[in-house]
Amino acid sequence: MAKQETKPAPKKETKPALKIVPLGGLHEIGKNTCVFEYDDEILLLDAGLAFPTDGMHGVNIVLPDATYLRENRHKIKGMIVTHGHEDHIGGIAFHLKQFDIPVIYGPRLAMAMLEGKLEEAGVRELTKINTVMPRDIVRIGKSFVIEYMRNTHSMADSFSVAIFSPLGVVIHTGDFKFDHTPVDGEHFDLQRLAEHGEKGVLCLMSDSTNSEVPGFTPSERSVYPNLERVFRQAEGRLFVTTFASSVHRINMILQLAQKYNRTVSVVGRSMLNLIAHARNLGYVKCDDNLLKPLHMVRNLPDEDVLILTTGSQGEHMAALSRIARKEHPHIKIREGDTVVFSANPIPGNTIAVVNTIDKLMMQGAK
Repeated sequence: MAKQETKPAPKKETKPALKIVPLGGLHEIGKNTCVFEYDDEILLLDAGLAFPTDGMHGVNIVLPDATYLRENRHKIKGMIVTHGHEDHIGGIAFHLKQFDIPVIYGPRLAMAMLEGKLEEAGVRELTKINTVMPRDIVRIGKSFVIEYMRNTHSMADSFSVAIFSPLGVVIHTGDFKFDHTPVDGEHFDLQRLAEHGEKGVLCLMSDSTNSEVPGFTPSERSVYPNLERVFRQAEGRLFVTTFASSVHRINMILQLAQKYNRTVSVVGRSMLNLIAHARNLGYVKCDDNLLKPLHMVRNLPDEDVLILTTGSQGEHMAALSRIARKEHPHIKIREGDTVVFSANPIPGNTIAVVNTIDKLMMQGAK
């Protein structure tokens, strides 16, 4: 009996894999940087920095290892930014000195801050910056389409993203909390997030500080009553420190200053820059005469003064840390001053914050 020849099965066409490579920010605080790679195209999501630990002597900032990006620089088609915190945009200027990022998309506030950083670093001309609004859709390269979805976070103008790739949809939440009563009235777009869930998602990427703690994160508005109590009771000068990027918190502090007739002087470069950008974009609203430079508030009675300052994390060169060490050229703590830390220490910063508090108390501050 003759043998029957069997034809070889036709080869299946295999699609390239979608590679997701976190270079930083996974299971750590800071340097959030994620690479999405399909075929010969790379999409970057955020590019942040971290601050050095106590053991990193002589180190100012920490960046992720960008060797992979330098080696594959020809594949990089663009970057998407979720929000404007330093651990998400602080590394971009450094990366632009090593490889090209043709275009960067991101929220208005984050892009306003980024523009200043890039100009200062002398790399503004090396990339194109585009701003996005909620539910805007942008294309990067042939492989990636991105939809921006409003979320709620400690910083204003923050987004989650849906990344459409040839293999399916990846949802990246960005940093977020579920705040159902946001200070600025900009609600988390849960409806759009749910619609993607209904259609099917290839991969969900979600990482949130304190996510291991049971229960809900309180709304930003819940801080207001305690802040108001301090404003009502403080008899001398009032110092308030918070994250420069906490636009909602700064807004509440300025509202209380107006209500209790305190003139505000802002101390600290990052705080000055952010308030200027946020006021231009309408995220911070206050009367022009509420804010005065430091030399003008010195002549006011103590009970009419609020100094809004950087240094809530005990950073060595921040204004409040220098005040605590008696090294600030223009401000000295006096008996009767009240200092408010309106921010929890980031993991790793607790000792620096406690040392700052000790020094302030020894000088007579409450």
